[in-house]
Amino acid sequence: MKYKDEKYEKAEKGSRVLPKTILLILLCGLSFYLGGLYCGKNKIEVNDVAKAESSSLDVDDSLQVKSVSFSECSSDYQDYTPCTDPRKWKKYGTHRLTFMERHCPPVFDRKQCLVPPPNGYKPPIRWPKSKDECWYRNVPYDWINKQKSNQNWLRKEGEKFIFPGGGTMFPHGVSAYVDLMQDLIPEMKDGTIRTAIDTGCGVASWGGDLLDRGILTVSLAPRDNHEAQVQFALERGIPAILGIISTQRLPFPSNSFDMAHCSRCLIPWTEFGGVYLLEVHRILRPGGFWVLSGPPVNYENRWKGWDTTIEEQRSNYEKLQELLSSMCFKMYAKKDDIAVWQKSSDNLCYNKLSNDPDAYPPKCDDSLEPDSAWYTPLRPCVVVPSPKLKRTDLESTPKWPQRLHTTPERISDVPGGNGNVFKHDDSKWKTRAKHYKKLLPAIGSDKIRNVMDMNTAYGGLAAALVDDPLWVMNVVSSYAANTLPVVFDRGLIGTYHDWCEAFSTYPRTYDLLHVDGLFTSESQRCDMKYVMLEMDRILRPNGYAIIRESSYFADTIASVAKELRWSCRKEQTESESANEKLLICQKKLWYSSNASSETK
Repeated sequence: MKYKDEKYEKAEKGSRVLPKTILLILLCGLSFYLGGLYCGKNKIEVNDVAKAESSSLDVDDSLQVKSVSFSECSSDYQDYTPCTDPRKWKKYGTHRLTFMERHCPPVFDRKQCLVPPPNGYKPPIRWPKSKDECWYRNVPYDWINKQKSNQNWLRKEGEKFIFPGGGTMFPHGVSAYVDLMQDLIPEMKDGTIRTAIDTGCGVASWGGDLLDRGILTVSLAPRDNHEAQVQFALERGIPAILGIISTQRLPFPSNSFDMAHCSRCLIPWTEFGGVYLLEVHRILRPGGFWVLSGPPVNYENRWKGWDTTIEEQRSNYEKLQELLSSMCFKMYAKKDDIAVWQKSSDNLCYNKLSNDPDAYPPKCDDSLEPDSAWYTPLRPCVVVPSPKLKRTDLESTPKWPQRLHTTPERISDVPGGNGNVFKHDDSKWKTRAKHYKKLLPAIGSDKIRNVMDMNTAYGGLAAALVDDPLWVMNVVSSYAANTLPVVFDRGLIGTYHDWCEAFSTYPRTYDLLHVDGLFTSESQRCDMKYVMLEMDRILRPNGYAIIRESSYFADTIASVAKELRWSCRKEQTESESANEKLLICQKKLWYSSNASSETK
């Protein structure tokens, strides 16, 4: 029953005004507080927003924050790799070499200084000459020269390192080694195989040779006692990234590479439940090839040089064969020191895994996302290719170069992705690339070889520049939509990354960095000051950055770039949008003024 006293009802009506007024004031105050807390805490600290050099454009309502400046790091940080820093290795375990994995410094321990080049640093030798030689002072390491000169990895001649093209398993030259490989795998000759990964890459001579054969290789190696394998590779103009198969997945999606290679890379493939080989299986496309040279292949003739017994090597080879068969690999070809296995594209083999409760390694649980690959632990199970994918296996994938512009099947897994979206993106980047070349004529010349697209979607920029003498590392944010499988399906290469952390590369390894709205999309999650410092670390002196950003961020970025000793100019986009601007920047070459001082 509803009943109200008449006097109470009148008093209630009259008293509603005051609580509403108080509530309004409280909400306004709370809104002001939260706005300052969440919108202000991660902004770049810049005060007077300077105009970029040679700019004739004005930006209204740009970001206005406090000033920032950067000192120089000391010279012993010239090859600083923040997330794979040997100074920190003792903090981490040696089991399965986990200390060589990514261990990024906490916020309070991040360096806020500019990484200097080595004394005597020179602009890198230009491609294609760089494939065969580089300046010694740019990568001044003697250990690898002394230890590997007998295997023709490299040798020092005067002011240069010379790369004869040798390796542990091909001391007489990589070309003859790859020729034999092509005889065993005809698919390397006709465009079927386009992407490859080389685990334990040395100085990347295998990947360098494959470039001449139309195969794009990611050379992978940790920062270890071989000193700067990845740095040598990138100095030569060959794609490479720091990494190790240890306890975490490699930063690539499933079913990506057409071929994987290990030339005496000393990875214990059959240990720890076979997790290392299971990871190769995960990233290899169905129908793709795994190539192994070195122990235990050809053990009958090689065992004496491996400081072992023939019985031990025979046992190792049998274990390897058994493990490969259990995860649906089959022997494809074998000759001399090279053995080739092919990953099955037949669902019958994988169905047996699903139906056999005693199978080992077992099929991975469906809850384990196949493409989850950013700090994702390795698991001793087989990632089974999705049966719904009918055109992702190597045989069904269009041959190169047709696959570059063919709509990949896996675009349907991207939210909002379809054939029309893909074609539109492809066309859009052709127009943008043409505009970029007008603003930066160095694109397409020998001045730019190593390129990184820091937040790509479908690899559109890389596709638009495919005929130029350069290669592109396509980076997809680990927090963005998973478009990296599409990049690989096109015959391009890339990696997952979180730009709140440092990238897995050495300083001074890229000639051009491209950013498309990264600051707009990540400014509330990452401290953009550190993103700019990381860009400076990995960019070569005299290298370029094309920063495509909202007008809100453009002037602020230009001001931070000035403190990084970059010169920038602001330009219109190809559509002359008022909401979006381009910054064309160049990093200056400078030398350390505090070589003997402590790191600041």
